[in-house]
Amino acid sequence: MARIYPICSSSTGNSTFIGTRGHGILVDAGCSFRALKLALELIDTELSGIEAVFVTHEHTDHIKALEQIVKHTKIPIFATVKTAEALKTAAKIPQDTPVYDSRGGYRSAAFEVSCFKTSHDAADSVGYRVRFGNETFGVCTDTGIVTPESAKALRGCRTVLLESNHDVEMLRRNPNYHADLKRRILSDFGHLSNDACAEFAEKLIRGGTRNLILGHLSQENNSPETAAGCTRRFLENKGIIEERDYTLNVAPVTTMGEYIAV
Repeated sequence: MARIYPICSSSTGNSTFIGTRGHGILVDAGCSFRALKLALELIDTELSGIEAVFVTHEHTDHIKALEQIVKHTKIPIFATVKTAEALKTAAKIPQDTPVYDSRGGYRSAAFEVSCFKTSHDAADSVGYRVRFGNETFGVCTDTGIVTPESAKALRGCRTVLLESNHDVEMLRRNPNYHADLKRRILSDFGHLSNDACAEFAEKLIRGGTRNLILGHLSQENNSPETAAGCTRRFLENKGIIEERDYTLNVAPVTTMGEYIAV
């Protein structure tokens, strides 16, 4: 049975497992190496059962465990050429680390993976579409807007983990965030708001998505209840009803061992 397992998901760390118990791939590795290993153990999976790691971009909350993965395992790393250069320039991984170009795609006996352009203030941020058996998954976070490439790639994915980063009013009222940071988050190269997530969720569901997972929630400018409520209300107003037409989950900040089987 195919599973998607959000290991961690927030502004501080992001990593997602896709596969079966014991075998799969990772999209990002943004928690500590120890936390990653412990999280995988909760679904009876060892690092030796990971086929590959697919990096979305070079920001720390997406690659925190990457250096230790490179040091202690032989798991192949995939990223775009520009992201790989950014990782090495910032000494996030050693200069001689082989990184395979994710724009060339990936195919194995179990998986077919392709990437698509997202809109974020990174060297070359991407999301991923994953085919595993008869199931298709999409992971799309860290994007200020839904790019045409993202919309095309995600159409028809049965399960999508989609960014629902912030409530716009909560962000604007937050006294702990300075004006420049607020502008960055709200920009086309920042993060997807709850409202923008809900609007795109309608398109996804009408295009065939049945399992929606909200991810990369800000811990200061959002809450699981706020994000889920926004999407649920918007879809209901469009005649799309939870449990009848789709399922809705919110990825946890740190996993408690729960996965989503599809």
